[in-house]
Amino acid sequence: MSGGVDSAVAAARLLDAGYDVVGVTLHLWDYPDEGDAKSHGRCCAPEDQYDARRVADFLGFPHFTFDRRELFEREVVRPFVESYGTGTTPSPCSACNRTVKLRELGTLADRLGASHIATGHYARVGTDPVSGLPFLRTGIDGNKDQSYFLYATPAALLARMLFPLGESDKPEVRAEALARKLPGAAKGESQELCFVGQGAHAYASFVEERLETRKAGPVLDRDGTVVGQHDGIHRFTVGQRKGLRIALGRPVFVTSIDSETGAVSVGDDGDLLAASATLEDVVLAPGIALPLEADVRIRYRHGGVRARIVGSAERATLTFLEPVRAVAAGQVAVFYAGDRVLGGGRIERTARSVAA
Repeated sequence: MSGGVDSAVAAARLLDAGYDVVGVTLHLWDYPDEGDAKSHGRCCAPEDQYDARRVADFLGFPHFTFDRRELFEREVVRPFVESYGTGTTPSPCSACNRTVKLRELGTLADRLGASHIATGHYARVGTDPVSGLPFLRTGIDGNKDQSYFLYATPAALLARMLFPLGESDKPEVRAEALARKLPGAAKGESQELCFVGQGAHAYASFVEERLETRKAGPVLDRDGTVVGQHDGIHRFTVGQRKGLRIALGRPVFVTSIDSETGAVSVGDDGDLLAASATLEDVVLAPGIALPLEADVRIRYRHGGVRARIVGSAERATLTFLEPVRAVAAGQVAVFYAGDRVLGGGRIERTARSVAA
């Protein structure tokens, strides 16, 4: 339970369905100024832990908070900082669900004697008619579907998962929370990372405070001409247009970042087109093998593109059937067949389209 509306409604629906519910909140992060509720997002804030307990008390089931700050720092925050420090764009929510939240909830469920694990994610679980094994499905709300972040959930854990919101959209869930008069039903929803905070420069400031060294260097145009200088590659991501601090008389975008030299290259929108990408740490759903052709999302809220994936779990090549814009190393590529999640992997590097 994050203390937000989604997990509150999920708990209420489980009670309606006759489940014996135990609420669990993971204490993941502390803030320098814990009193400023607007300075951070859902999942990590101290007041959200309190709100989760209020919901549990209101609905009448026990609630426990477990300290996982050290684990979160090691598995999510440090890799997040290191990724930006080396010029790549991390996917911390995928890492958090994979290495902290769902893994810990599985362990805690065993300790508490719980047969199932439920969350407020907008996703669903299906069952393969041939193998009988569970598989991950998208939530029906395309604007809130969170299957992208859950692509690496092991089948053994997925078999225990319940997603009470998977068949609902966000407005329906919000209206239900208000109708039930759940504590925090009118609470706002953050669109930022829970541990970074909000604001235009929040990411860069967060990373700068924790980076041991910054990799400064030149800003190069598409011909390799130096058109500016920057004080750290952690401030940039592929596809970025704002905050470049250069004036070329036309809009330009970050097209690549060289962690060795510190060079940040910029170019026109067409220079962002990629023909393929190399993936590492590939995870496939049971019964799925490479090669395969699938719809692939290269970041959260990406609409998906058709691509062919060949290789192995250690390293695979993703070839797009049509060039794709702003494919960023460090992000996760997730494979789909309709509403079924087939697997995914972390983008290691990209190859520019000939058309660019």
